[in-house]
Amino acid sequence: MKTYGTFFVNDENKPLKYGEINIINPPRRRLRGEEEKEGIEALPVFCGFCGTDFELMKMGSRNELSPKFPKGEERLINGHEGVVWVPSQNRFAIVLIRGGDSFDPTRFTEDETYFEYGCDGADGLFCDRNFFNPDMLLNLPKEYEGIKTLPLSLAKKLVFSDPYACAIFQHERMCDIGEAQNFRVVMAREKCDEATAKEIAKNETFLRTVIYGLGTTGLFIGDQIRRNHPDAKILFVARSDSDSKKVRFAKEVIKADYLCAFGLSEDEVAKEIKDFFGTTATVFVGTSGTEIESRIAFEKGVLGCNGIYDSFSLGPKVTFDTMPFGFKNHVILSSINFTQKHMEEAIVTLSKSRFDELVELIDRYEFTADPIGAYNNRIYSKGAPLKTAVIWNKEYIDEEK
Repeated sequence: MKTYGTFFVNDENKPLKYGEINIINPPRRRLRGEEEKEGIEALPVFCGFCGTDFELMKMGSRNELSPKFPKGEERLINGHEGVVWVPSQNRFAIVLIRGGDSFDPTRFTEDETYFEYGCDGADGLFCDRNFFNPDMLLNLPKEYEGIKTLPLSLAKKLVFSDPYACAIFQHERMCDIGEAQNFRVVMAREKCDEATAKEIAKNETFLRTVIYGLGTTGLFIGDQIRRNHPDAKILFVARSDSDSKKVRFAKEVIKADYLCAFGLSEDEVAKEIKDFFGTTATVFVGTSGTEIESRIAFEKGVLGCNGIYDSFSLGPKVTFDTMPFGFKNHVILSSINFTQKHMEEAIVTLSKSRFDELVELIDRYEFTADPIGAYNNRIYSKGAPLKTAVIWNKEYIDEEK
């Protein structure tokens, strides 16, 4: 099937192009043990830009993308966040991005394989039409069943389904680890039974939360913690101006506090954090993409005894001195994933949220005229909005709602 879209190639100068391409439709399975199914046709309607796309573009310029291409192809259609229209089912859907020959493709093991629409081995959303496994087209919330045009405000919220599902997964994992890490201490302190101690330990994990970085993932993890632990004290640390839109959003919606680290030394940042809590942090979430995160947590002593370090940044090295690390009984968690259950929960939660306020649009034809320039000079430029998205098919969007 022929279509138009943007796609990555291995090319030093033009790793991202727009034009006519041929779409393939090989059988794919959602999970190990299920039958392989050919995809059904869907029309991308609203698409979001992700840092993963930006990194894939840079990989193409370094001639590193070949393992990411669909089998037999020399290109990959990008895009994995957004909403599609499914003509044969007369409905909108969110694409569950990852599947494959594994029991749980978000936590596959060595003998298992996976694919990701728009990221790895399967074409994504930045095209006029594509094929997707029918079991991986998730429903919108029930109140939106039967709609024929998608309210723009809802589209902006749902563009976050993938990263918000990651945040739900992160919260779930921190609960699991925090409960297991500290329930015996709680049993000794409270003289209570194991079940009671586990519930207390789970909640106490988030009593003093540092989230280092104020991008979408940091905001979403903070939102999940606030929704599930109303007594948590949450402090975002970043370089953004204290009066910026996303800082105001974090304070108002997530009910969090904020420390601007711009111009401060690492020692000063650590002191400010500990002064804010009056002690050390119980959990430290790193989302800034810099190695400063782990230095603040470990070298500067911000993460307290029995605390959890949740590394959600891609790229930086996490280092620690094994002597204090062992005696302080720290745990490091690193897993950037989610399951279908998490994404289905994310869709419902986002539909009732205010996260649409953080999304700004770029015109489709401005983007396709110069996709590389759009990424470099607008979508990921200094001063870019927290999230950029594009209406790919205006026929299915109600821009007045």
